[in-house]
Formats: sequence, structure tokens, C-alpha cells
Amino acid sequence: FSPSQTVTENFAKVIHGLNANQLTDQVIQRSKRMILDTLGVGLLGTSTEVCHKVAQYSKIYSSDLSSTIWGHLDFRLPPLYAAFVNGVAVHSMDFDDTWHPATHPSGAVLPAVIALSEAFPQKKKISGLDLLLAFNVGIEVQGRLLHFSREARNIPKRY
Repeated sequence: FSPSQTVTENFAKVIHGLNANQLTDQVIQRSKRMILDTLGVGLLGTSTEVCHKVAQYSKIYSSDLSSTIWGHLDFRLPPLYAAFVNGVAVHSMDFDDTWHPATHPSGAVLPAVIALSEAFPQKKKISGLDLLLAFNVGIEVQGRLLHFSREARNIPKRY
């Protein structure tokens, strides 16, 4: 950490320097399990009333880029809204993964990573390892932000 760098600059530099070769076998296996669990909960969540409402609302948006709404092969939205709808589906059942203090890392990260990966042009598609790296970077960022948040430290005291 350089004294001339802010914490944010240092954090961004570390994240930017990560690559798929740094993923250990254990991280890859755990990530795959987290992803599979999140997809399962998300598919179940597509049947909830709140997910239906969010999907209906999001239909007003369109773009040349589109990503899949989970469980609906014929329903695509711009990546931002696809990530939103799929994220709502994941969390609507409240069975998605969590850690302490309370947060749901995969439900926020996976829908965004998948929506963005689908939006890449065919000639620039990312590999499975790149997707796992992006997923893990998202989880790491969320965890570090949570760790440094004063508000998050007080969540258990609020309940």
C-alpha cells in the first residue's frame, strides 16, 4: 500500500491485477457449488409474485444488447434489467447464501456476472474460468466492503 494511494485506488489496483490462474481448486469447486445453489434458488424464485411484478415492469426497457431472464428462454432484457430481475428471483425466496454480518453475496453478484457475460459479442465470449474469476472478484469486493462498513457491523444489534 503506497501512502500516496487512497484505499479505493489500492483496492482497485488489487482487483484489476487478479487473473483466473490465481483461482485455487478449492475456490473453483466452492464457487461452482455457490453458483449452482444460486441458480437453483433463482429458478424457484421466478415463480414468486414479486419476481413477476419486477419482470412486468422491466419489459418497458429494450436494447440491442440483451440477456436471458432465468426460466424464460423467450424473455430477454438489457443486461442491467436482466440482472435486476434475476437478482430479485434469487433473493425472493430468501434461501440464497449468506454470511455474517447479514448479506447475500451470490444473489447480488451472479445475476450481474451472467447478464454481462451474455451481452458480450459472440467473438468476445468469456471462458468459464473468466466467469468464475468475475464471480469471485464480485464476492471479494462485497465481502471487503461489508468488512469495512460501520453500518454492517451494527446490523445484529438492530434485531
